[in-house]
Amino acid sequence: MAADSDSGQNSIRCQSYLMSTAKGTVCVTGAGGFLGSWVVHLLLSKNYLVRGTVRDPLDEKYAHLNQLPNASSNLKLVKADLLDYPSLFSAIQGCSGVFHVASPLPSSPVANPQVDLIEPAVTGTLNVLKACLEAKVERVVVVSSGAALMMNPSWPDTRAMDESCWSDVEHCRAIENWYCASKTEAESKAFEFGKANGLDVVSACPNLIFGPILQPTANASSLLLAKLLKGSQPSCVRMSKTVF
Repeated sequence: MAADSDSGQNSIRCQSYLMSTAKGTVCVTGAGGFLGSWVVHLLLSKNYLVRGTVRDPLDEKYAHLNQLPNASSNLKLVKADLLDYPSLFSAIQGCSGVFHVASPLPSSPVANPQVDLIEPAVTGTLNVLKACLEAKVERVVVVSSGAALMMNPSWPDTRAMDESCWSDVEHCRAIENWYCASKTEAESKAFEFGKANGLDVVSACPNLIFGPILQPTANASSLLLAKLLKGSQPSCVRMSKTVF
């Protein structure tokens, strides 16, 4: 019994030490997805305290996050919804940085794109930024997408795409590519908000993301790869990728 007691005390001391030497607290929205899980993994490996927002912290599909190294001492999963501002502010308050990864990505056509896709993406992003401003967060990383810059029919094929290239929202709407429209509008509004309010906002625009899967379900990029390998998906023009 004495040995068990000593072991328990050592475990508590270890967790206290890890927390006392942590670099700071960072919030990751959409922590349970492919990219969100890897961001949480990386932050924990760098000894940050992490708050990961998920729809239901008790849901088994997020259990993999609690198994990550340092998760027992440095990770807290919190319930939040992009359209529920109080829940976002509660998760973000006290954090020095925020990775806004969460964004709707439907696996099938939606009945009302404006309500089901664009509004959650745009309003959700603005809610996160407003919470960051109120909580005095130092920097916000908005995870956008290559979808926010690649759907631009007027961009010359011989010119490299850079920060000045944006997807044409009207073109996206005309061809009913609602995901591209949602990511373009969300990122654009994010930079407008940051500039208007003095909030440090940066964006990352990954495209297809391949790598080891931490979560129990396949992500959209991996499903697309599987379709390409099976021949059920036409080849993609101007496809680029992000590999972990």
